[in-house]
Amino acid sequence: MPELPEVETVMRGLAAVLAGRRITAVRVARPDLRWPLPEGLAARLTGARVLGFRRRGKYMLMRLEGGDSVLIHLGMSGRMVARRVGEPPSPRLGPQGAASDARGQGGPPEAHEHLVLETEDGWRVGFVDPRRFGCVDLVPTAEEERHRLLRDLGPEPLEPGFTPEVLSAALAGRRTSIKAALLDQRVVAGLGNIYACEALFRAGISPRRLAASVAGARAARLVPAIRAVLEESIAAGGSSLRDYVRADGEVGFFQERFDVYGREGEPCARCPGPPACRGIARIVQAGRSTFFCPRTQR
Repeated sequence: MPELPEVETVMRGLAAVLAGRRITAVRVARPDLRWPLPEGLAARLTGARVLGFRRRGKYMLMRLEGGDSVLIHLGMSGRMVARRVGEPPSPRLGPQGAASDARGQGGPPEAHEHLVLETEDGWRVGFVDPRRFGCVDLVPTAEEERHRLLRDLGPEPLEPGFTPEVLSAALAGRRTSIKAALLDQRVVAGLGNIYACEALFRAGISPRRLAASVAGARAARLVPAIRAVLEESIAAGGSSLRDYVRADGEVGFFQERFDVYGREGEPCARCPGPPACRGIARIVQAGRSTFFCPRTQR
């Protein structure tokens, strides 16, 4: 599932082609994704001007003139595809690298394209989701924080309010591992498996350590590590593992800078090598792969 850097990158791509523009046509190909789509979605979006975008955790919010926001979650395999009206789909994004031959509104659709928006100046944005684990909803902009998917989210890790003191308070008394705690969106919003592994490595904290024991000095190392790895990934366009691509069809390349994730058995950049260190280890925590250096992460 795309994590915060990937969602942020997609959102910025959408803002570049939609912000300030009016939606002139909407096509809804099916009544539901993970959940039913809002009733009358096409009619409610047609004619609306896009004021801007906001990200909350792994969710995107497209704010519209008139006081509504479109909440978008990419889910496991969702992606937003932006192209000019009439242009064919990118071969990279079609199934097995082949674009669909079917004709649709404003040009041929992507495979598994469930929602299409067109703008007054000729942009076409489609929501593609083969597994349909993503979602689209409408919420009054003034009530975004009360939406059922957003109301329990923790602090944004890139905002000033995410401090060692705030993280310490969230971890106090938690008897789970720090890795599992970081994946809890109530502790910190937007962090997922990849960047939790990378941040714990940078902070020198074992993913197996009891979450409550990270409060204090360790949290003071972990907060800037989380922020740094997320900022660097956003600057690199995110990572392109699995199905993730940017709205313009390009891929991110932060996976080329991973210190630990997916590197089981490879040398650790901090260690002198064998026999002192056997390299990056992999364990399974709560059904997810965790990568770390047993020698330097305590």
